[in-house]
Amino acid sequence: MRSKTVISSANLLEELQSVLAHGTVARRVETLRRVTDLFVGNAVDYSHDHIRVFDDVFQCLIEQIETSAKALLADRLAPIAAAPPQIIRTLALDDVMEVAGPVLTKSERLDETTLIEIARSKSQAHLKAISLRRVLSEALTDVLVSRGNEDVVQSTVSNPGAQLSEGSLTDLVTRAERDDDLATCIGRRPDLPRHHYLKLVAKASLSVRRKLEAAHPELASEVPSAVQQAAQRVRAAAVTRQTEMARALVKSLHEDGRLNEFQVATFAEQGKFDEANAGLAALAGISVETAENMMIESRTEGLMILAKVAGMQWSSVRAIIAMREKLSGSSQTDMLALRDTYEALRSSTAEQVLRFHRMQNVTSAA
Repeated sequence: MRSKTVISSANLLEELQSVLAHGTVARRVETLRRVTDLFVGNAVDYSHDHIRVFDDVFQCLIEQIETSAKALLADRLAPIAAAPPQIIRTLALDDVMEVAGPVLTKSERLDETTLIEIARSKSQAHLKAISLRRVLSEALTDVLVSRGNEDVVQSTVSNPGAQLSEGSLTDLVTRAERDDDLATCIGRRPDLPRHHYLKLVAKASLSVRRKLEAAHPELASEVPSAVQQAAQRVRAAAVTRQTEMARALVKSLHEDGRLNEFQVATFAEQGKFDEANAGLAALAGISVETAENMMIESRTEGLMILAKVAGMQWSSVRAIIAMREKLSGSSQTDMLALRDTYEALRSSTAEQVLRFHRMQNVTSAA
């Protein structure tokens, strides 16, 4: 079998020299087909040197041939892990999607640098093809999310193999405020961090409120309560195993007398939202659900009220505020002004406001 392959290769090389020297386009296409057959049939046996030779041959043969022949070559080479890398790159960079599409979606030979280059410079159709790949790194999804149109972004978010960075998630949750379909795609991701899920729910609730008020103005006064109850049910359903473990850890620390504001600040510095939220709730003597509602508010007053009731120093409060900003991607606030506000806040005032929050939760749950 090996000797037959060697003879076929030798005959093909002689023909190749003739074709490249003075062959017609038709002969080029036929030779390309035969070279492709030879490569595909024995790809697992070829060494790096053999693959390099095929790479050079393919590059020569695809010059001055019709698009359909290039598209067929792309279709056949795309699934092969050991495909010649240079011809794969050439096909991926083609402006015609029939040629570039199969390679951009399927080829594992494409390096990330090339994929990012294409995502940054080529058409939305190229980006859509990339979004369908089996695995997408955070660096690549960052480009797809920032450059992609609505179709590309939804395709990327719906891809279970796409790794979404904190920055992309923040951007997507913000964009989802104006796009119900995108909000649905994001909300269905099993790896969506809880703090983003809660923000998504909060923003979606506002959207639902506006739609209900517009459709039924006579019921406008009843809408906020209905939306709030719906949001609370969704949040309860969103409690993941990770959240349960975080709450159990904090409960254990609290019962053993090992939970203090410094531990909560450490959780915040580590970006552990669930632990920090549960710790703050325990120190303030309220439920984690009430604390969570106050923690995800866009303003910081609720957080500072909790911290004041818990008797926290400003340094610990600052760590929690910094965590919120980092996780939500919001702009940095004036910490000096917040410090002055926090230090001027009386414990008695904070306790009164917190009692009001507790009453609101009881009324909503009734």
